[in-house]
Amino acid sequence: MLIRRAFLRWLVAAAVVLPIWLGIGWAIFGGGGWGTLGLVIVVPVAFIALAIVALLVWIRPTVRARRASSWTDVAVVGAWHASIVGVGFYGEGGAFFGVIAILLAVAAFWSAVWQLVRDGARRVQATMSEFERLAAQQTGQSQGPDAAGRPRGQRPPFGDDEGDVIIVREVRD
Repeated sequence: MLIRRAFLRWLVAAAVVLPIWLGIGWAIFGGGGWGTLGLVIVVPVAFIALAIVALLVWIRPTVRARRASSWTDVAVVGAWHASIVGVGFYGEGGAFFGVIAILLAVAAFWSAVWQLVRDGARRVQATMSEFERLAAQQTGQSQGPDAAGRPRGQRPPFGDDEGDVIIVREVRD
């Protein structure tokens, strides 16, 4: 639980730290003129992608309730973050890490969306089950028959001499 809670906090910081790392890595490990142009494009895209995935993880009901991300988030998003760190070294494997980072970004996004939808469906199902339970309890279906011997919640048929019948006739011109 401690790892998942720390990772949840890291998600927010990573949206800022990892794009900055790409710039620092470029300055330290070098990059040509075309690398600068790529950096100008990649850093904002990385920031937006990291922020969107972090938001999708944070808005999930189970994450907010437990204040911890899921192990799936730790695995998929953690691998994505590690590949971004690998890209920041700009070595001979930089292109490989770049391709892996793009694939893992797509996987992290759809994993976060899938978990959000699944959690939402679970909450709706739990709400509907509770609603049905309370409705059954309110109508008395969970109790035995009433004083007349009928099941609770069942209306008596018309013509039963238990009350007055009022007939209203409305005439329109």
